[in-house]
This record gives sequence, C-alpha cells and structure tokens, in this order.
Amino acid sequence: MTDRYINPYTDFGFKKLFGSELNKELLISFLNALLEGEQVITDVTYLPTEQMGMIPEDRRAIFDVYCQSESGDRFIVEMQNVFQQFYKDRSVYYATFPIREQAKKNDWNFKLDAVYTVGILNFVFPEDEYSPDCFHHEVKLMDVDDKHVFFDKLTFIYLEMPKFKKTEAELVTLFDKWMYVLSNLPRLMERPAALQERVFTRLFEQAEIARFTPAELRGYEQSVNAYRDFKNIFDTAKKTAREEGLAEGRAEGRAEGRAEGRAEGRAEGIIDVAKMMKAAGEPVEKIIQYTNLTREEIERL
Repeated sequence: MTDRYINPYTDFGFKKLFGSELNKELLISFLNALLEGEQVITDVTYLPTEQMGMIPEDRRAIFDVYCQSESGDRFIVEMQNVFQQFYKDRSVYYATFPIREQAKKNDWNFKLDAVYTVGILNFVFPEDEYSPDCFHHEVKLMDVDDKHVFFDKLTFIYLEMPKFKKTEAELVTLFDKWMYVLSNLPRLMERPAALQERVFTRLFEQAEIARFTPAELRGYEQSVNAYRDFKNIFDTAKKTAREEGLAEGRAEGRAEGRAEGRAEGRAEGIIDVAKMMKAAGEPVEKIIQYTNLTREEIERL
C-alpha cells in the first residue's frame, strides 16, 4: 500500500482509531474538542454496538461506536460515507435506543442522562440546506417561538467534512486540528508540525500502516477495497442517473423523464451496493441500514 497512514473513512480505520479500548484516549479527546467546554469527559466505557429491539421481530441497530461517559451521558459516533434519503430519520431512530435502555423497572421518575448522536459525514446535505461555509451543525429540541432550547439532553451533531477547508497554518483550536486530521490523514506523509499535542502522537502511531500486524494489514486492505467499491458504485449510480435523466428529459421534454431517470439510476446503484455488501459477508441489518432494502429483497439477491 502506498499510503503511510490509514484512511479513517474506512470501517477498519474508523474503528481502530475510535472504537477500541486501546485507543479510547483518542475518542475522549475528539469528543471533548467537539463539545468545546460544554462538559469535560475524563473516561468512557464502550457499550455493545449492536442494539436489539424490544422483541425478536423488531429491527435492530448497529452503531460504529457507542460509549458512555463517567457522568452517564451516551454517545453514538458514526462515520457516514454516502448520503441516504432518510439519513436524518435514521439518526433520530438510532437515538431512541440509548434513550429506551435507560428505563428502570419498578419505581422510576423518568430522569434521563444525555444522549449525543455524532455524524462524521463524508458528504454534504443536499439541496443547499446549509451555506458552503457551515460544516458544523448542533441540533437540539427548540421552542419555535422564543428559540430557547426546550430539552438539552438530546443532541445531534453533524460534521459535513467536505466543507472543512482550513490549512495547517489556519488551525487554532483542538477541534480544528481533529477536523484537519480526519480530512487529510490518508494524504499525509508525516505528522504536521501544528499537531504537537500528545494525543496526536498516539494517533499517528496507531494510524501508521507499517506498524500493522499481518492480520491487521489484511483487514485494512479488505476495508479499503470495500470503501472504494462502495464509493465507486454510488458515484457511478449518481452519474448514470443524472445522464439518463437529462437525456430522457430532453427527448421527452418532460420533467418526469428526468425524475424517472434519476430514480432508476439510484435503484440500480443501491442493488449493486447490496450485492457487494452481501458478498463481503456484511450483516443483513447493516445492508438494510445502508440501502433501505427489505430483508426479503436482500435475500433474493
């Protein structure tokens, strides 16, 4: 492999940096930088990433990283590489699991610990929902009349990574530096001079591919191949949908021609993604989450 450091957008890379007990200081530092003084986390406990429903027939949820701070607050941290039509709905649905698991039997006054859902997005929200310069979004339940936060224990944080454009010379805060690392790590050939904090010493040691065991190297190579295939399929589907939609729209002179072309291209791309994930041995629940196909549709592939 030609890169010196791992790609954090791969499943292997993300979980190696943030999802292992060995490297939990990296996760703690990232969360503290993200919260910017809202609270200070000194320790986290990793929780099971596969969440079950109330009954066996209920849909499950699989998190990339799920942990609890020493104060009891729960954090779902996910890397999302491609936009999904109902991504926001999925975020809200995922947040219900750490809320529901706090319920106590017998006497309980309904007091909840805070729940944070953090989405590190390798895409931007569609339809120009936010300005090109706005990449950090913190969402809470708010009163629409006077704009005060009605409930401060449910927080959704989204980072549109492609919008982060700061150079090394422009890095000021620890949050800036984490964003820079996540945006540029696979392209770096050495540790930047601006990243002198001890936590980044640990990060660059753990991210250096040459230090991997043979088993880790095989796992990473498989993850890189899956990441590249996944991105290529979605990029191709988007391009095909756009070209077919425009061609059909021009030929028929109707807006529905463009819409149908885009829909057909997306559908074909989603099927390709599902086939690839199924061939790679990914759990059916994860395929459902990424493609929105039903279990029956996946089993027929």
